[in-house]
Amino acid sequence: MTKNTENIDIIIIGGGPAGLSAAQYAARAGLSVHVFEEMAPGGQMLVIDELENYPGFDEAITGFELAERFSRQAEKFGAVLHYAPVDSVTQNADGSFLVDTGDGSFTALAVIVATGARRRELGVPGEKEYQGKGVSYCATCDGPFFKNKRILVVGGGDSACGESLFLSKLSSQIVIVHRKDRFRAQRSIAGMVEHDEHIEVRFLHTVNSIEGNGKKVTKVSFHDIAANKDYSEDFDAVFVFVGALPRTQLVPFAETDEAGYLKADQKMRTSVPGLYAAGDVRDTPFRQVITGASDGAIAAHAAAEYIDEVKGQVYV
Repeated sequence: MTKNTENIDIIIIGGGPAGLSAAQYAARAGLSVHVFEEMAPGGQMLVIDELENYPGFDEAITGFELAERFSRQAEKFGAVLHYAPVDSVTQNADGSFLVDTGDGSFTALAVIVATGARRRELGVPGEKEYQGKGVSYCATCDGPFFKNKRILVVGGGDSACGESLFLSKLSSQIVIVHRKDRFRAQRSIAGMVEHDEHIEVRFLHTVNSIEGNGKKVTKVSFHDIAANKDYSEDFDAVFVFVGALPRTQLVPFAETDEAGYLKADQKMRTSVPGLYAAGDVRDTPFRQVITGASDGAIAAHAAAEYIDEVKGQVYV
């Protein structure tokens, strides 16, 4: 039985800052655009209590409010938002894409993947309870709230080391713990951490739990693997950098890097013509709301050029 499909220009998978920015730019260019977001628009932006470094807002704005503004603006220009999952993406013989969703099947000339990455969590007691109350996964976002405070960083890769160096400019009381006996980070950045007088490094340590007074983090319980003992210390914040899982399962035919992120060039083009990647799902050195929005705008512009070529509407 043949499926009834709706033919449109661009399908955007993911309603975070990258996806909604792409929707706005693509719709404003006069293209038919459908955005699919399984939950609520905003993505990881929704968990930000106070966003104080987004250009144009001299007062902090909540991630929820900014997400609402992103979605309203995209819809204002004509983008259609679906609160439905995408079940599969396949490429047709003519280069277009068949996208099966909870709201039906669609054929699109281009697809922008803005599905983001799911951060790895520690999975310890207190972590979820104190998210936004001292537990954070973004030093650039939340570090300034803890100037001159006692801060714990958990992790041993490039992100953990790089974010520790950023935090060490805000406080002289940084402790970084890692479950292995050495960092996984590049030797150059790991060496900088080990020689930073504001950072105390503890290898062979894991976190047992994060404790607080109901309003904020106050204490962390550790397990010292080498000594096989548990102990607790006071901390004001816990920054977790133990990796992320990019959501690329819908496009297994696109090339990824060693970490599983979609490879994309400066125009956000993946290895598959007509398929674009924007935001945290792609291999990018910096993951912020503003960089996701920038990626989305670039992807939409590049996709529009591609669609013009496909339709034979390129004017010299």
